[in-house]
Amino acid sequence: MHILGVYNIKGGVGKTATAVNLAYLAAREGLRTLVWDLDPQGAASFYFRIKPKVKGGSKKMLRGKMDLDDLIKGTDYENLDLMPADFSYRNMDLLLDQTKKPAMRLLKLLRPLSYEYDLVFLDCPPSISLVSENIFQATDALLIPTIPTTLSLRTYRQLLDFVTNNGLERLRIMPFFSMVDRRKRMHTEMMEQLPDHYDELLRSNIPYASDVERMGVYRQPLLEYAPNGTAANAYESLWAEVRADIGL
Repeated sequence: MHILGVYNIKGGVGKTATAVNLAYLAAREGLRTLVWDLDPQGAASFYFRIKPKVKGGSKKMLRGKMDLDDLIKGTDYENLDLMPADFSYRNMDLLLDQTKKPAMRLLKLLRPLSYEYDLVFLDCPPSISLVSENIFQATDALLIPTIPTTLSLRTYRQLLDFVTNNGLERLRIMPFFSMVDRRKRMHTEMMEQLPDHYDELLRSNIPYASDVERMGVYRQPLLEYAPNGTAANAYESLWAEVRADIGL
Protein backbone atom coordinates (compact mmCIF):
# COMPACT_ATOMS: atom_id res chain seq x y z
CA MET A 1 0.00 0.00 0.00
CA HIS A 2 1.32 3.42 -1.01
CA ILE A 3 0.40 6.45 1.10
CA LEU A 4 0.54 9.90 -0.48
CA GLY A 5 -0.04 13.11 1.44
CA VAL A 6 -1.33 16.15 -0.42
CA TYR A 7 0.10 18.89 1.74
CA ASN A 8 1.12 22.50 2.00
CA ILE A 9 1.67 24.79 4.97
CA LYS A 10 -0.47 27.34 3.10
CA GLY A 11 -4.19 26.99 2.52
CA GLY A 12 -6.00 27.71 -0.73
CA VAL A 13 -3.43 26.15 -3.05
CA GLY A 14 -5.53 23.28 -4.47
CA LYS A 15 -4.78 20.42 -2.07
CA THR A 16 -8.29 18.99 -1.92
CA ALA A 17 -8.88 19.30 -5.65
CA THR A 18 -5.61 17.44 -6.21
CA ALA A 19 -6.43 14.66 -3.75
CA VAL A 20 -9.95 14.15 -5.12
CA ASN A 21 -9.01 14.18 -8.80
CA LEU A 22 -5.89 12.02 -8.52
CA ALA A 23 -7.76 9.52 -6.35
CA TYR A 24 -10.52 9.40 -8.96
CA LEU A 25 -7.99 8.72 -11.72
CA ALA A 26 -6.24 6.03 -9.68
CA ALA A 27 -9.53 4.27 -8.98
CA ARG A 28 -10.55 4.52 -12.62
CA GLU A 29 -7.38 2.65 -13.51
CA GLY A 30 -8.32 -0.16 -11.13
CA LEU A 31 -6.30 0.74 -8.04
CA ARG A 32 -8.16 0.19 -4.76
CA THR A 33 -8.04 3.75 -3.48
CA LEU A 34 -8.91 5.51 -0.23
CA VAL A 35 -9.05 9.24 0.48
CA TRP A 36 -8.71 10.19 4.15
CA ASP A 37 -10.08 13.69 4.64
CA LEU A 38 -7.98 15.08 7.50
CA ASP A 39 -9.15 18.68 7.23
CA PRO A 40 -11.85 19.69 9.75
CA GLN A 41 -13.48 21.77 7.00
CA GLY A 42 -14.33 18.46 5.28
CA ALA A 43 -14.01 19.69 1.69
CA ALA A 44 -13.18 16.27 0.23
CA SER A 45 -16.16 14.79 2.10
CA PHE A 46 -18.33 17.54 0.58
CA TYR A 47 -17.08 16.87 -2.94
CA PHE A 48 -17.91 13.17 -2.61
CA ARG A 49 -21.39 13.91 -1.22
CA ILE A 50 -20.64 12.16 2.05
CA LYS A 51 -21.92 13.53 5.34
CA PRO A 52 -18.95 14.94 7.27
CA LYS A 53 -19.70 13.07 10.47
CA VAL A 54 -17.26 10.67 12.12
CA LYS A 55 -19.05 8.15 14.32
CA GLY A 56 -17.77 8.63 17.85
CA GLY A 57 -15.63 11.56 16.70
CA SER A 58 -11.87 11.57 16.27
CA LYS A 59 -11.27 10.86 19.96
CA LYS A 60 -12.40 7.22 19.80
CA MET A 61 -10.52 6.66 16.56
CA LEU A 62 -7.20 8.03 17.79
CA ARG A 63 -7.42 6.10 21.05
CA GLY A 64 -7.91 2.83 19.15
CA LYS A 65 -11.47 2.28 20.34
CA MET A 66 -12.77 2.18 16.79
CA ASP A 67 -11.29 0.55 13.69
CA LEU A 68 -10.87 2.70 10.60
CA ASP A 69 -12.91 0.09 8.71
CA ASP A 70 -15.94 1.23 10.70
CA LEU A 71 -15.48 4.81 9.49
CA ILE A 72 -14.81 4.26 5.79
CA LYS A 73 -17.62 5.13 3.37
CA GLY A 74 -18.05 4.09 -0.25
CA THR A 75 -18.27 6.81 -2.87
CA ASP A 76 -20.24 6.81 -6.12
CA TYR A 77 -17.13 5.53 -7.92
CA GLU A 78 -15.83 1.98 -8.19
CA ASN A 79 -12.59 1.26 -6.27
CA LEU A 80 -12.81 4.62 -4.47
CA ASP A 81 -13.63 5.00 -0.76
CA LEU A 82 -13.52 7.94 1.62
CA MET A 83 -12.87 8.36 5.30
CA PRO A 84 -14.73 11.60 6.05
CA ALA A 85 -13.69 14.43 8.31
CA ASP A 86 -15.83 16.34 10.73
CA PHE A 87 -15.31 19.38 12.90
CA SER A 88 -13.96 17.24 15.75
CA TYR A 89 -10.75 17.03 13.70
CA ARG A 90 -9.98 20.58 14.81
CA ASN A 91 -8.88 19.02 18.13
CA MET A 92 -6.73 16.32 16.56
CA ASP A 93 -3.43 17.87 17.69
CA LEU A 94 -4.56 17.81 21.33
CA LEU A 95 -5.87 14.27 21.05
CA LEU A 96 -2.69 13.00 19.41
CA ASP A 97 -0.62 14.54 22.16
CA GLN A 98 -2.44 12.31 24.65
CA THR A 99 -1.47 9.06 22.88
CA LYS A 100 1.67 6.93 23.05
CA LYS A 101 4.20 7.77 20.33
CA PRO A 102 1.96 10.60 19.10
CA ALA A 103 3.93 11.28 15.91
CA MET A 104 3.37 7.69 14.73
CA ARG A 105 -0.34 7.35 15.52
CA LEU A 106 -1.78 7.82 12.03
CA LEU A 107 0.66 5.32 10.55
CA LYS A 108 -0.33 2.75 13.18
CA LEU A 109 -4.00 3.28 12.33
CA LEU A 110 -3.38 2.94 8.59
CA ARG A 111 -1.28 -0.22 8.63
CA PRO A 112 -4.21 -2.68 8.94
CA LEU A 113 -5.63 -1.26 5.69
CA SER A 114 -2.65 -2.46 3.65
CA TYR A 115 -4.54 -5.59 2.58
CA GLU A 116 -7.57 -3.62 1.43
CA TYR A 117 -6.08 -0.74 -0.54
CA ASP A 118 -3.35 -0.16 -3.10
CA LEU A 119 -3.22 3.58 -2.53
CA VAL A 120 -4.22 6.05 0.18
CA PHE A 121 -4.41 9.81 -0.33
CA LEU A 122 -4.29 12.00 2.77
CA ASP A 123 -6.01 15.33 2.18
CA CYS A 124 -4.08 17.35 4.73
CA PRO A 125 -4.94 20.51 6.65
CA PRO A 126 -2.65 23.53 6.18
CA SER A 127 -0.28 23.84 9.13
CA ILE A 128 2.91 22.65 10.75
CA SER A 129 1.65 20.73 13.75
CA LEU A 130 1.55 17.33 15.40
CA VAL A 131 -0.93 16.27 12.72
CA SER A 132 1.63 17.32 10.11
CA GLU A 133 4.35 15.30 11.84
CA ASN A 134 2.06 12.26 11.73
CA ILE A 135 1.51 12.82 8.03
CA PHE A 136 5.26 13.06 7.42
CA GLN A 137 5.84 9.77 9.27
CA ALA A 138 2.96 7.94 7.55
CA THR A 139 3.45 8.91 3.92
CA ASP A 140 5.77 7.57 1.26
CA ALA A 141 5.68 10.93 -0.52
CA LEU A 142 4.24 14.40 -0.17
CA LEU A 143 2.58 16.05 -3.15
CA ILE A 144 2.98 19.80 -2.69
CA PRO A 145 0.69 22.02 -4.80
CA THR A 146 2.57 25.31 -5.08
CA ILE A 147 1.29 28.53 -6.60
CA PRO A 148 4.15 30.20 -8.54
CA THR A 149 4.45 33.26 -6.31
CA THR A 150 7.13 34.57 -3.95
CA LEU A 151 5.18 33.79 -0.76
CA SER A 152 4.39 30.25 -1.89
CA LEU A 153 8.05 29.63 -2.65
CA ARG A 154 8.97 30.96 0.81
CA THR A 155 6.51 28.51 2.38
CA TYR A 156 7.97 25.66 0.35
CA ARG A 157 11.47 26.51 1.59
CA GLN A 158 10.15 26.49 5.16
CA LEU A 159 8.87 22.97 4.59
CA LEU A 160 12.21 21.83 3.19
CA ASP A 161 13.98 23.28 6.23
CA PHE A 162 11.59 21.46 8.57
CA VAL A 163 12.17 18.16 6.79
CA THR A 164 15.94 18.57 6.96
CA ASN A 165 16.02 19.73 10.58
CA ASN A 166 13.79 16.90 11.82
CA GLY A 167 15.53 13.92 10.26
CA LEU A 168 12.89 13.32 7.60
CA GLU A 169 15.21 13.02 4.62
CA ARG A 170 13.71 9.66 3.64
CA LEU A 171 10.40 11.46 2.89
CA ARG A 172 9.99 12.08 -0.81
CA ILE A 173 8.92 15.62 -1.68
CA MET A 174 7.04 16.09 -4.97
CA PRO A 175 6.13 19.76 -5.57
CA PHE A 176 4.21 20.91 -8.62
CA PHE A 177 2.80 24.22 -9.78
CA SER A 178 -0.89 24.73 -9.04
CA MET A 179 -3.44 27.43 -9.88
CA VAL A 180 -1.17 28.66 -12.65
CA ASP A 181 -2.28 31.83 -14.43
CA ARG A 182 -0.04 32.35 -17.45
CA ARG A 183 -1.40 35.88 -17.88
CA LYS A 184 0.58 36.86 -14.78
CA ARG A 185 4.22 37.71 -15.39
CA MET A 186 5.34 36.44 -11.97
CA HIS A 187 3.79 33.03 -12.65
CA THR A 188 5.52 32.62 -15.99
CA GLU A 189 8.88 33.85 -14.70
CA MET A 190 8.88 31.54 -11.69
CA MET A 191 7.83 28.57 -13.79
CA GLU A 192 10.77 29.25 -16.10
CA GLN A 193 13.35 29.80 -13.35
CA LEU A 194 12.55 27.40 -10.50
CA PRO A 195 13.09 24.05 -12.29
CA ASP A 196 16.81 24.94 -12.48
CA HIS A 197 16.95 25.21 -8.67
CA TYR A 198 14.60 22.41 -7.58
CA ASP A 199 15.24 19.10 -9.28
CA GLU A 200 12.32 17.51 -7.43
CA LEU A 201 9.79 19.80 -9.13
CA LEU A 202 7.35 17.79 -11.24
CA ARG A 203 6.86 18.73 -14.87
CA SER A 204 3.06 18.75 -14.77
CA ASN A 205 1.17 21.81 -13.58
CA ILE A 206 -2.46 22.62 -12.87
CA PRO A 207 -3.99 25.78 -14.39
CA TYR A 208 -6.20 28.28 -12.62
CA ALA A 209 -9.49 27.29 -14.22
CA SER A 210 -13.20 27.69 -13.64
CA ASP A 211 -13.63 23.94 -14.20
CA VAL A 212 -11.80 23.30 -10.93
CA GLU A 213 -13.83 25.89 -9.04
CA ARG A 214 -17.06 24.23 -10.21
CA MET A 215 -16.23 21.08 -8.24
CA GLY A 216 -18.10 22.74 -5.38
CA VAL A 217 -21.16 23.18 -7.58
CA TYR A 218 -21.27 19.71 -9.09
CA ARG A 219 -19.79 17.97 -6.01
CA GLN A 220 -17.87 15.62 -8.29
CA PRO A 221 -14.31 15.12 -9.50
CA LEU A 222 -13.93 17.51 -12.42
CA LEU A 223 -13.15 14.62 -14.76
CA GLU A 224 -16.81 13.57 -14.35
CA TYR A 225 -18.33 16.83 -15.62
CA ALA A 226 -15.52 18.39 -17.69
CA PRO A 227 -13.41 15.43 -18.87
CA ASN A 228 -12.04 17.15 -21.97
CA GLY A 229 -11.05 20.46 -20.43
CA THR A 230 -7.57 21.85 -19.94
CA ALA A 231 -7.69 21.24 -16.19
CA ALA A 232 -8.80 17.62 -16.60
CA ASN A 233 -5.94 17.00 -19.02
CA ALA A 234 -3.54 18.59 -16.54
CA TYR A 235 -4.66 16.28 -13.72
CA GLU A 236 -4.31 13.28 -16.01
CA SER A 237 -0.77 14.36 -16.85
CA LEU A 238 0.03 14.90 -13.16
CA TRP A 239 -1.34 11.49 -12.19
CA ALA A 240 0.66 9.75 -14.94
CA GLU A 241 3.83 11.45 -13.69
CA VAL A 242 3.14 10.64 -10.03
CA ARG A 243 2.26 7.03 -10.76
CA ALA A 244 5.44 6.50 -12.75
CA ASP A 245 7.59 8.20 -10.10
CA ILE A 246 6.29 6.10 -7.19
CA GLY A 247 6.34 2.87 -9.18
CA LEU A 248 2.67 1.98 -9.26
